[in-house]
Amino acid sequence: MSSSLYRRLHGLFAASTAIAETGAAKSKVFISKTKASSLSPQAPRDKEKVLATIVKKFKKATDSKRFRHHSHNAYQQTVDRLARAQKFSYIEDILEHQKKYPDITTEGFVIRLISLYGKSGMFDNARKLFDEMPELGCQRTVWSFNALLDACVNSKCYDKIEELFHELPEKLSVKPDKVSCNTVIKAFCKMDLLDKAMFFLDEIQKTGIEPDLITFNTLIDAFYSRGCFSDAEKIWVLMEEKNISPNTRSYNPKLRALVADNKIEEAGELLEEMKKKGLVPDTYSYNALILGYCDKGELKEACRWYDEMLKMNLSANQYTFGNLGYCACKMGDFEFGLRICKDVIKSKTVVASDMFQKVVDGLVKLSKMDQAEELVQLGNSNNYFNFKLKLTAEGKEEELKLTEGKEEELKLTEGKEEEDGH
Repeated sequence: MSSSLYRRLHGLFAASTAIAETGAAKSKVFISKTKASSLSPQAPRDKEKVLATIVKKFKKATDSKRFRHHSHNAYQQTVDRLARAQKFSYIEDILEHQKKYPDITTEGFVIRLISLYGKSGMFDNARKLFDEMPELGCQRTVWSFNALLDACVNSKCYDKIEELFHELPEKLSVKPDKVSCNTVIKAFCKMDLLDKAMFFLDEIQKTGIEPDLITFNTLIDAFYSRGCFSDAEKIWVLMEEKNISPNTRSYNPKLRALVADNKIEEAGELLEEMKKKGLVPDTYSYNALILGYCDKGELKEACRWYDEMLKMNLSANQYTFGNLGYCACKMGDFEFGLRICKDVIKSKTVVASDMFQKVVDGLVKLSKMDQAEELVQLGNSNNYFNFKLKLTAEGKEEELKLTEGKEEELKLTEGKEEEDGH
């Protein structure tokens, strides 16, 4: 790291205090061994036993070099499952176990482990592993430095980001890059230190690091989410000055902010403007408008945007379905509610169980027994959800159980990894 860059950044902080088929096959084998135990309801002691078994089998699976190299999703989903159960000692057991393999000398492999710790909220473990890299025979570069910064943000240890950025580059003789700076800006935004984020943006440009679309989208989202329209508009001007074209993610925070400010018609005009500029709105774009119209009780308009979203071949998510379903119940349009419930079942999206029950009850009150029974039977035969629907007919209550939710299933299949924000 150049002395001039270090002095400038030091001053800033001082002043501001090919997935292989074999690999995929091994993942599927691992799934088949854990799938059955994760589908049915478990008592606490049984659940503990199931999780302990998963840890044991996963550690054994990682003995395979192909599994370690090609089953990234298996790592992520196993750790996610344990994190949801708050079994952090099990996560540590799995990830510490990886140190026995030769891969630990490869920076990319260590970065994966640091990232897994970060996404589990275990920053201290991530930092410990980062510090151990030299003794493990693994070189530390700006890539692992960035992974540590990201783990800090994912663990919500935002207050530690300055110390890391201030101390480590000089110690490691690495030069922070655009990714490093974007992560720091993201942390400042998470802490609501928007003035500090903007000051940092000015300072890094003096060192030769230019902001990119991710930088500006982070700032746009932060300003709009806090209702700071005038400051957000300044970011759009900066983007234009830097010849950086906005994308759909740039517009979505503005759509949400307009809706929150009760300017839903203006939000609709903005979405149309996006399309004229060649940008394709995504599910989040449409969700903003659907939420706005649902809050106003204008179900017809919300439905219009929902239908347009489907025509765009976009997939609705739990927020789309939840807003539409509850609005339909509130407005007494239980037939539309039935449509939404059917769409939920078809898409296998997890939503709150009481939405289904409200639709069933509403259909019964309207004497639409055939449709109410259809919904209960559809849910029951789907074998996906984990709740019970009660169907009342002629004073007789019948309870039909929808089986254990597959959202708890350990789906260790290969696939595209989620975006990490960079």
